[in-house]
Amino acid sequence: MFASRKVLRPLANLAIALALSACGQTDNSALSIAVIGSPGDAFDADAAASTAGQLVRASTTEGLVSFDDKGRVIPALADRWIVTDDGQSYIFRLRDGDWPSGEPLTAESAKIALRTALDALDGTPLAYDLAGIEDIRTMAGRVVEIRLTRPMPYLLQLLAQPELGLTFKQRGAGPMRLERDGAVARLTPIDPATIGLPAMENWTQRVRRIDVRALDGPTAVEAFNTGKVDLVLGGEIQDFPLTRSVGILRGTIQVDPVTGLFGLRIMNEDGFLANPANREALAMAIDREGLIAPFSLGGWSPTTRLVSPSLDGDLGTIGERWSEQSIDDRRAIAAERVRRWTAMDKEAKGPVLQAWLPAGSGADLLFDRLSTDLAAIGIRLQRTENPEDADLRLMDEVARYPRAAWFLNRLACSTRQGLCSPDADARVAEAATASPEERASLLTEAEAELTAANVFIPFGPPIRWSLVRGSVAGFAPNTWGWHPLMPLAWIPR
Repeated sequence: MFASRKVLRPLANLAIALALSACGQTDNSALSIAVIGSPGDAFDADAAASTAGQLVRASTTEGLVSFDDKGRVIPALADRWIVTDDGQSYIFRLRDGDWPSGEPLTAESAKIALRTALDALDGTPLAYDLAGIEDIRTMAGRVVEIRLTRPMPYLLQLLAQPELGLTFKQRGAGPMRLERDGAVARLTPIDPATIGLPAMENWTQRVRRIDVRALDGPTAVEAFNTGKVDLVLGGEIQDFPLTRSVGILRGTIQVDPVTGLFGLRIMNEDGFLANPANREALAMAIDREGLIAPFSLGGWSPTTRLVSPSLDGDLGTIGERWSEQSIDDRRAIAAERVRRWTAMDKEAKGPVLQAWLPAGSGADLLFDRLSTDLAAIGIRLQRTENPEDADLRLMDEVARYPRAAWFLNRLACSTRQGLCSPDADARVAEAATASPEERASLLTEAEAELTAANVFIPFGPPIRWSLVRGSVAGFAPNTWGWHPLMPLAWIPR
C-alpha cells in the first residue's frame, strides 16, 4: 500500500504543477492559493480530514458565527446574539435572508441543521468540547436559543468551527459557491441579493474568485516561488525547512502564535514502555530547545506541561517538570532506568522503539534530534512509515479554544489513540458539572494525573506557517492558525 501511494501521489502533484505552469497568473480576477496536503483534499467529504477540506467547507457552509482573518468571532447566519448573566444561555437572532434553495432561513430550520451538525460529531473530541449543550430551542421566527448545563465561555469559538457549518437540504449557505475544475476548487463569493440579503453596490467589482489547490509541501513552495500562487496555507513543521527558499522579494513567511499539543503520544505499554517511570525517562532525555534549534524559529517556547501554561483558568499550581535539574542530570537518571530494565532483558539488549512522524525534511530533522537524545540514555529509535506500528507517534494539533479542557479531551481514553488515564478522565467528567471554582481545581487534578501517567511527551506549541505575497490582503496571523478564504476575496482598494 505504501509503495503505491509513493508512486501515485507525486504523479498527481506533477500533473497539477504542469497545469499551474500552463495557466500561469493570467487570470487577475482570481487569487490563487495552495494548501499543503494531498490532491483532492479540497473535495474531501470528511471536512475535518484536511486543512483544504476545512477551508472549503467553512467557505461554503457557514454556521451561526464564523471567524474573520484575525481569528475573531463575527456574525454569519446569526447577525447578533446575547449571553445571559449566568452564562448558560446564548440567544441568536438569525439574519434576514434565505437558504440557497430559496426557502427562508428560520429558527426551526436552523435548529434542525445545528442538531444535525452536532449529531455528526458523536464520538469525536469536538463532541466532548460541546458536551455542555443541554438543549436548542426556537424562541421566535428567527431566534434560536442554546441552553447549557454550565457556562461555556468558549462556545462562540466552537460554533465558528468548520464542522459546525449548517446545511439545509444538504446545501450550505455560503458565503461562497464551489465549482470543481479538475483538481482546482473555484470559490466565488455569493451575491447577497441572490439570497434575500440587501444588495451591495458594484458587487462583482468588489470581490474576486479564490482558486484553491491542494499540493504537497515542495510543490506548494515551488508554486509560490515561481509566482503561480499568491498564498500558501497549512504549513506544519515537516515542511518548514522549505521556507528557506523564499526570498524577501517574493513574500513573507508568517508564523501563527498558536497553542496546542505538539509532542509524542505513547501508543502502547509493551516492553520498556510498561512502566510509567520508564516513559518518564524518555521525556527527561529530550532537549526541547535543541529539537527546534535547526529550524531557527524565534519566539517558540518549549514546555514540559501537557496544558499550555497561563491559559484562562490555569491555577498556576502545575509548573515545568525537572526545572531544577540540568539536561545532563536528567539524562543520568533516565539512563539508569534504561540500564535497570536492560539488565532484566534475557537477551541483554537495550530498548528499541518505533516512532512515526509525517514525511518531510522538517520531520527528518526532528527525528534525527530525537534519535540522538534517546541514544544518550541507551534507547534506539527507529522510524516506521505505518502509524499502526508505532510505539511513539507525533501528535501535532492546534487548540480550538484556550482552555485546559481542550488538551485533556484530546488525551482522553475515549479517543482510543494511545495510552491514557481513566483517573484523569474521571476528574474531567466531574468538572463538567462542577462550579467554576471547583472545575478549575478538578481540571488541574486531571492534568496532574495525566502527567504522572506519562502518556504524552510535550515539546511545546505546534508550528503553523504560511507564505504570503506582499500584495495579498485579508490575511493575518492569529492564535487559531485559521485563515478563512472569504476575507481574501475582497479586492484591495
